[in-house]
Formats: sequence, C-alpha cells, structure tokens
Amino acid sequence: MSSLTITPQGPLRGTVRVPGDKSITHRALILSALAEGPSTITGYCKGQDCLNTLRCLQDLGISIQELPDSLQVFGKGLWGMTEPTHPLDCGNSGTGLRLLTGVLAGQDFFSVLTGDDSLRSRPMGRIVTPLRSMGANIQGRKGGELTPLAITGGALKGIEYSSPVSSAQVKSAVLLAGLLADGPTTFVEPLLSRDHTERMFRYLGIPLEITGRKLRLTGRTPFQARDLSVPGDLSAAAFFLVGASIVPNSEVQIPNVGLNPERTGILEILKEMGADIQVLNRREQAGEPVGDLLVRSASLHGTSIGVERIPKTIDELPIFCVAASIAKGDTTVTGAQELRLKETDRIHAMATELRKMNVSIQETADGFIIRGGSKIHGAACASYGDHRIAMAVAIAGLAADSPTGIEDTACIDTSFPGFYPNLLELLTSSR
Repeated sequence: MSSLTITPQGPLRGTVRVPGDKSITHRALILSALAEGPSTITGYCKGQDCLNTLRCLQDLGISIQELPDSLQVFGKGLWGMTEPTHPLDCGNSGTGLRLLTGVLAGQDFFSVLTGDDSLRSRPMGRIVTPLRSMGANIQGRKGGELTPLAITGGALKGIEYSSPVSSAQVKSAVLLAGLLADGPTTFVEPLLSRDHTERMFRYLGIPLEITGRKLRLTGRTPFQARDLSVPGDLSAAAFFLVGASIVPNSEVQIPNVGLNPERTGILEILKEMGADIQVLNRREQAGEPVGDLLVRSASLHGTSIGVERIPKTIDELPIFCVAASIAKGDTTVTGAQELRLKETDRIHAMATELRKMNVSIQETADGFIIRGGSKIHGAACASYGDHRIAMAVAIAGLAADSPTGIEDTACIDTSFPGFYPNLLELLTSSR
C-alpha cells in the first residue's frame, strides 16, 4: 500500500504532458492484433489497465514488441489468435475485459477472462446478453453477470440489438464480435456514447454505416494494419484543468490532448462554470480530433448536469465534484447512477471523502447536490482503490488549508503513472 500527502503550495505553472488516451489505446491494441500485417502504435497509455490488455493479447499468440516510445504489433488477422494456456487477467480494466470478450466470442477456442476484486464485482450481463444472442457460449458467475467469464468461442451470426444503456464498452464489444460474425450486425443505443471504436474502424477502412444512434456492420471482412498515433487522454488532463482553475494565479499548458466530441463534456461544463480554458492548434490524428489546452485560474460558479450530458462526462465526474466544491453556489448532478458501477461506487466515495474536507455534498441515488464555496480543510482520505478518486482528492487537497493524506494510491498507475511527479513539477515551476 502506498500513500500521498498533498500540501497546498501555491499556483500550478508550466507544461504537463498527460498519458495517451486509455480508451483509444485499448482499441488500438485489439484492432491492430486483428488486422493483417504489422503496425506501430505511438503515444500509447502505459498505465496498468492498457498493459494488461497488451499482456492478454500476447497470451493469445499476438507478437507485440515494446520499444521505448512505441509498440509494434504484428497482426494475424481476424482468426489468427491461439488458445491461451491460462486465464487472461485484465486487472482492473472493465474496458479491456469487455472488448476482449467480444473478440474471444468469435474465436474457435476456449478462454477465460478475469480481473482483480473490483473488476470481478462489476456487471458483465450487459455484454453477455447481446453476445449470447449472436451465438456466443459464455458462462460466468451469477449466470454470466459477473467474472470470471468462460468463453467457448465459435461461429457467430449478426444481430440487430437495441442496447438499454448508452455504453461505449457494450457498443464496442458487439461491434468487435460483429467483425467476426456472419452477416450484418446492427447496434442502436439510447444516447450517443463515445465513438472511438467507430472512428478507428473508419481509419482502418472497416466498412461501418452510421445513421444517428444506429450502426451497421457487415462482418468477416479482413482489413490491413495501419500505424496509429494515440492522443493525450482528456480524462487525465481534466485533473490539471480543474487544479489550475481552482488554485489562484495558475497557468498550465497541456499539449496534444484528444478532443473527441463525445468526450468533451468536462471542457464544455467547466467553461459554462466560468473556467478560463483555451483550445489551440486544433488538428486530426489517426481519425481523432486533437488540440493543445491552455488553462488559467478563474472564479467558478455552480451549474446543473442532467442525464443527457452524462455519457460525455461520466469518467470526469469525480474531478468535476472538486470544481463544484470550490465554485460559488449550488451544483446538481442527476442521471449518473452508472457511477455506482465503476471501479468503486464513485457517488458514495466522492461524497464521503469531500465531506471529510468540509464540503457540503449530498449523495443522491443518481448523483450529487453540492453547495459550493465552503473552505476546504485538509483531511485523512481514502482512495477506495480507484485511480480517479485518488487523483480527484489530491487536486482537492491543493485548495485546502492544511495537508491532505490519501491512502492506497498505487491505483493511480492504472491510468496515470507519473501523476504525482507531474503535479510536483507544476508546483515547483511556480516558485
């Protein structure tokens, strides 16, 4: 177990580079493995979640060379994977496990997917149900609702599926299975979720019809490998966007950040709250919009977030709660019950830890009510083994009146190795 002590030290100043986008890295690895031929992935996320997906692919017979600044993946085509000799451990990554389940459902061998204690408690029925309707043979605890998942792969058939939830992980699992299925696969979701998979399909030349919230894919079409450049992770950048906004006299530059329009909810909401954030040098990189961010401290005011904005903001809500705690006035979040099904119950975790820091925050069934503007006190806090909780509390500690201690912070490495040294460097640069 590791811990951090955050001591308020004044403004954040300088430039910080955030890790490659975690969501895109998972997809780049998996689709490069299914492609025909070698490809190079640059800018990838080196967090444990993505490295676990990399190891799983290696255990499935995919050759991946780890170079200092890139990965070289030797794709073996849609059916080039081989049966693993032991269970595939996805660690803490729900994205890795759910996407790999879609791929393994169509492979002609037996495999088992598992993860850590947190991942083994997260819902898998939302992917198992559509995959079973495609012909997949998937068994698991509680009828396939929980991992480990045992998959006897084989021939799949395309389906038409209307998802009851807006989830990029569900959508991607079905689309990846659809690549291996006979006939067309159609997927419809109630609200648009992030579209990294769709963009990467188009970049790799995989035929995909998109009509609003409806996707249609014809499977069993091989595709050639292409080099992929992964932009910086906006979810990681969000911690510094909030930190620089709430600590007076701060100015931070964050270059090369992914600006996928289905991910930019946190940017839009912070600006509505009064944040001083500029997007510079907009461009496109491997099918994804990218830009450089410049953020300066500003006075924030409360706001409201409803269900329609949750898919674009879900991963950033823990750090958003910190911004709302400092902002003047009330903030409400509704329709965010999905937060209770993440690495931990993030609604309960953020409410509990911020209350320790003198924040007036009320936990509701599907979100929060936050009365901002209270003086933040330093406190002894917990991470719940959740990387986003740990980093959010660390940023809150920057605005406190005394040091804040956070226990069990090794989890930060699942998405942002180097978070604390980067934070210290920004604080040192201000002196």
